[in-house]
Amino acid sequence: MFSIPGKSPVTISPAAEAQIARLTSGKENAGLRIGLKKGGCAGMEYTMELADTPAPGDEVVQQGEARVMIAPTAQMFLFGTEIDYESGLLDSGFRFRNPNVTDACGCGESVNFSIPRP
Repeated sequence: MFSIPGKSPVTISPAAEAQIARLTSGKENAGLRIGLKKGGCAGMEYTMELADTPAPGDEVVQQGEARVMIAPTAQMFLFGTEIDYESGLLDSGFRFRNPNVTDACGCGESVNFSIPRP
């Protein structure tokens, strides 16, 4: 929908690739669908869900064994984002390194984006 021919809208780190492959192993066409919804202190929150097949309009990014489906309403906000997975003693999870974020809440659960002006 908002794709640039020949350019992947997101990159997936090796750690995220391994985690996505682990979560979807044994399920044909399965992947991780990423979207955005209003909420949190900064205004927007990332959403993630396991999906069996892409929904209409999803941008599909395949990297090795990892498949990510980007919801149409999130595509323009995620260009240039690196999806990573970090494991720690107190916290483990996916991390989004998104150059389009202009503000984030202190806990890191919500973000805000600048609105492009003509």
